[in-house]
Amino acid sequence: MRILGIDPGFERLGVAILEKNKSDRKEKVLFSECFKTSAKLEFPERLFMVGKEVRNIIKRFKPEILAIETLFFATNQKTVMRVAEVRGAVIYEASLGGLKIFEASPLQIKIATTGYGKANKEQVMKMVKILVQIDNLKKSDDELDAIAIALTAFARMRF
Repeated sequence: MRILGIDPGFERLGVAILEKNKSDRKEKVLFSECFKTSAKLEFPERLFMVGKEVRNIIKRFKPEILAIETLFFATNQKTVMRVAEVRGAVIYEASLGGLKIFEASPLQIKIATTGYGKANKEQVMKMVKILVQIDNLKKSDDELDAIAIALTAFARMRF
């Protein structure tokens, strides 16, 4: 089973492909990246770039499920709206690719990775590095968030 984990954003998009087979003890990270778009570009162009990147990753890795974080409302409504639009583009591309959609809240992600709903970001990141087979290279917070979202899908879904 392959899952595409996405931590949505239009400046930085966390992306991870995780795989787990019945014989595996741990999920494996096949790919992760922090896809960035330039603030110098207009938002529609940035949105297009995000959609194109997600489409290419789906074609390359052929995941079966998209795991994406739901929005939580911050003080900056303009940013929340833009991230919502990115989520829409990602879900659209995943739907075109035939992926099942799994959405997880920040609370669900914290519980799935640490067992504690009030865990802080550092605790989640530490557990992600323990829970998966991951190389020792420094991963960005966005990549680790995408991995955590995919792990949540593995934990919550019945296979």
